[in-house]
Amino acid sequence: MQRFLGGRIVGLTASVAIVFGITYVYYRVLHVNHTTVALSFLLAILAVSAVWGMAVSVFMSVLAMLSLNYFFLPPVGMFTIADPQNWVALFVFLITAITGSQLSSRIRLEADEAHHRRREVERLYRFSRKLLGEGNVIQLMNAIPDYIVESFEAGAAELFLPQKDKFYRSGFGAAHLDEEKMKTAFLHDEIAIDSTTGVYFIPVRLGVRPIGSLGISGPQLSRQSVEAVSTLVAIAIERARAVEQLGQTEAERQGERLKSALLDSITHDFRTPLTSMKAAVSSLLASGNPDPVQTRELLTIINEECDRLNHLVEEAGEMAKLEAGEVELNLEPIPIGELVESSLAHCKTALAGRLIDIKIDPNLPPVRADRERTKEAMVQLIDNANLYSPRDQPVTITAEQTGDSVTTSVADRGPGIDDFEQTMIFDKFYRGKDQRYLVRGTGMGLPIAKAIIAAHKGSVSVTSQLGHGSVFSFTLPVDRSQDRVPREAR
Repeated sequence: MQRFLGGRIVGLTASVAIVFGITYVYYRVLHVNHTTVALSFLLAILAVSAVWGMAVSVFMSVLAMLSLNYFFLPPVGMFTIADPQNWVALFVFLITAITGSQLSSRIRLEADEAHHRRREVERLYRFSRKLLGEGNVIQLMNAIPDYIVESFEAGAAELFLPQKDKFYRSGFGAAHLDEEKMKTAFLHDEIAIDSTTGVYFIPVRLGVRPIGSLGISGPQLSRQSVEAVSTLVAIAIERARAVEQLGQTEAERQGERLKSALLDSITHDFRTPLTSMKAAVSSLLASGNPDPVQTRELLTIINEECDRLNHLVEEAGEMAKLEAGEVELNLEPIPIGELVESSLAHCKTALAGRLIDIKIDPNLPPVRADRERTKEAMVQLIDNANLYSPRDQPVTITAEQTGDSVTTSVADRGPGIDDFEQTMIFDKFYRGKDQRYLVRGTGMGLPIAKAIIAAHKGSVSVTSQLGHGSVFSFTLPVDRSQDRVPREAR
């Protein structure tokens, strides 16, 4: 109220000063005709109306009319008009000034209202963006009151959810809203506005069904904005619940797929060596006079199958350590050519008789990696290419520098992988649907390779075309330790 009266007093003072200024200039300095004076007064009145409103402009209109009568219409110096036509002109001036003031004031009010609505729309937009940024239901519930306070410059905000009988409050102040009124707003499904304290109690509706209520204190909001806030909150809560439900459903689906893959792996990869061992032991026990040669052959089978089971368990344990981040890396500069040669030496027996085509530039910079771990990843990719491609087809190994990394690729000419399976080929226990019964394995090799490369801040990818083979690539960072050595020390 004080600001309003202060603004009006300033306006009245300014209007008196403007009328006095125009009168003084035209009466003492320029000596123009009364039409020019009237138009000048009218222009000033419109300007004052746009700034201080209708009441000040009406006061200025009357003051300008009196000044025009006294100083510019004959007889000058008297509040009397000799010519009847000047009476008409004087009253037309007054009516025009008041009408123009009214129109100008109305335009100003509509502009202020449009500006206020624009600000509310901007705030609603910011509020909606913040709501969409939350995907977790619990976090969203706690964040909604804070978002309201931030977006609408409110004093306090609270959210009530009857399903949990819980209130979520903003953390920007100690003020608490009336909880009973919030419950009443939910039960009656009606907006309650306390104009004396500037507090809004709003039901939160999803469609026509109330799911909670909001309490907001402080900001001046239109009813449309209040209803929009309620609707946005309801949509955000339902969206977060849907996203969380979708995530749970996807997790359950992935769990079922992993369980199926694990059971499939146990059935075909763990059962096979156990069956062989059982058959060998049964033969030894059933043989009354065992032949030494046959006995040695059966014991060799048991030994090999035990090694195979042990390898399967070691792979599972290795994968668990890698995922838990429990593996320490001994990083050192390694020429990529040495890494490929040591990996091929490790796979020498398995690759017997297969052509290996190596295309590596000897001038490639060394990579910074753990020698044993990266060798293990390379062996997994080579072994994968060897198992899933015909023996008479070559395996090609290439390496090239790409920016700050060296990309190494292992290409085979196997059956290829379709686009759908390429998204799952690095999942644990997953094996190609057309190859899982033709090639022995656990589906752990590629996930292990991916986890090792990821620990080196690198990446693994695959490109494949059905009927033409696959290319598995991984990146390792270039060793920059030599770049940091001072020139004098080199």
